[in-house]
Amino acid sequence: MTKISVIVPVYNVEKYLRRCLDSLVNQTLKDIEIICINDGSTDKSFEILVEYANKYSQIVLINKINEGQSVARNMGIEKAKGEYIGFVDSDDYVDKDYFEKLYNAAIKTNCDIACAGFRRFKLFKGRIKKDFKKEFLCKDINSKIIADRLPQDNYVWNKIYKRDKWIQLNIKFQEGRFFEDLALVIKILYNMGDMVVVPDTYYHYRRRNGSTVNLSTDKIKSDYKWAISEQKKFAAEHNINMDFNPEILHKVVINILNIPFVKIYHYKRLVKYKLFGFIPFMSKVTK
Repeated sequence: MTKISVIVPVYNVEKYLRRCLDSLVNQTLKDIEIICINDGSTDKSFEILVEYANKYSQIVLINKINEGQSVARNMGIEKAKGEYIGFVDSDDYVDKDYFEKLYNAAIKTNCDIACAGFRRFKLFKGRIKKDFKKEFLCKDINSKIIADRLPQDNYVWNKIYKRDKWIQLNIKFQEGRFFEDLALVIKILYNMGDMVVVPDTYYHYRRRNGSTVNLSTDKIKSDYKWAISEQKKFAAEHNINMDFNPEILHKVVINILNIPFVKIYHYKRLVKYKLFGFIPFMSKVTK
């Protein structure tokens, strides 16, 4: 049986796609299928996908008209055969042992979800790292919220999910919307079973010019407000404690030659580190 189905929506990412695919076809976990959905790319992305599909048998290639990431993800879920499913955006990549460590931890603990840390990077603006120091279980929604650091981070891609449970719950990405992750992650965490947090392997997330988070249109602004509203509504209806406006409890400044070199901001459940006080380079969850 296929252990993990990796779902990769692809749209106009020829510059980054090879690195993404190389990280997937070289996974230490071999029993995976890589479902690539070309969502009507107009650059050379589809040519690259065909090249890799011809070379690697674990790649399943779907070619379709452009309908958006949510449609592509839902289509990938329908095609998936794996015991677990995972998502990778086509301009991102993962560590070589990423899916093996997540899968082994999920099987060992019989969890519906396994969650990894991630590294988010932007050119010339430092790197923020979500880092887990040890493996631990989250059995209730509030512990999942703390570990996954909602609402600051709302990402579907740094986890794997038991496929049968996903299908049973009829989880769907909202089609025709941006920021569908923001609205959906809290519902997934609430409705699925236990989650295991896995250290020492990472999802690498690229924030690039032209990505949704770096664009500003009326549609994108409207969908962002919708997603935040969905989050808050669901949290209120299900008595979930989320810090939508985290308060800084205290701040530590490390000076070198009277220059503020590092500023450390302590929140209720989070510590953030900023170089020179404005360049974020690391953060960690506290309990």
